[in-house]
Amino acid sequence: MNLSEEERQPLVSIITLNYNQAAVTTAFLESSKSLHYKNFEILVCDMASGVNPSTVFDPALYPHTRILFSDKNLGFAGGNNWGIRQAKGEFIFIVNNDTELTPDIIQLLLKPFFSDPSIAVVCPKIKYFDDPRVIQYAGFRPMNPFTGRTISIGDKELDNGQYDKSRATYGAHGCAMMVKRNILEKTGMFPEKFFLYYEEWDLSARILKAGYTIWYQAEAVIYHKESMSVGRDNPMKAYYHTRNRILYMRRNSNAFHLMIFSLFFCFFSMPKAIIGYLVRGEWIRLTWFMKGVMYNLSHSSRSAV
Repeated sequence: MNLSEEERQPLVSIITLNYNQAAVTTAFLESSKSLHYKNFEILVCDMASGVNPSTVFDPALYPHTRILFSDKNLGFAGGNNWGIRQAKGEFIFIVNNDTELTPDIIQLLLKPFFSDPSIAVVCPKIKYFDDPRVIQYAGFRPMNPFTGRTISIGDKELDNGQYDKSRATYGAHGCAMMVKRNILEKTGMFPEKFFLYYEEWDLSARILKAGYTIWYQAEAVIYHKESMSVGRDNPMKAYYHTRNRILYMRRNSNAFHLMIFSLFFCFFSMPKAIIGYLVRGEWIRLTWFMKGVMYNLSHSSRSAV
């Protein structure tokens, strides 16, 4: 008897990064014990942490788990690519270590792939760990071609079932996204030039341009401990958000949209940000913000894809 794709349970590689957060990663691994789906591997990709995570948790205590040790911090983009290259699964589940898995998330994320071959990426509903009633992500609005900004559908809303219908969406969320390996082989992986932030949008743009679909799977839920990795107050966020917002637009805009974006950024976004930092006395953030802007004046948008 020939088994259907759904019945044969393909191998899923769960990839999560660890950077000086072994306790957070331990909580993530604890949640993996509740998974109903059994054919998976977990690759904890350590990005040159100051403390060896194996002194905090033993991977042997968690199902199908290995720690991979990088000799340097490759960032979100490079770290996940590094893990993908060592993964064995037909499906790759990129997931933040500051999340907690729900028992049926794997089979629910796989489900759309079996019904529609055009689907390349599936993302779950993301809810805030601190208040599980509140949504963080139920799909994305389109990226605004003039501002380089988008909106996460449902963010900060109480979940009253208003986003319980699964559908195609405009972008995958880097916090939790399952992707077919063979699609990555066709479109390429995360652009390592980004290091952190906007890399999933660049990948999403390439996937959509290739004719594939990104799917929001409302039935699947994950809980996110927002901003654990970088920290809510880390000034480097200002650098990477600024640098990569401009970089994304340079890589993915036509000439007209890029011109309008450049005018909008120079005459609205940048003055607003500078004045805000000055009023609040946030000199370090201002410095990193300006470094993010200047990066794009001296670096190509295309190298190190």
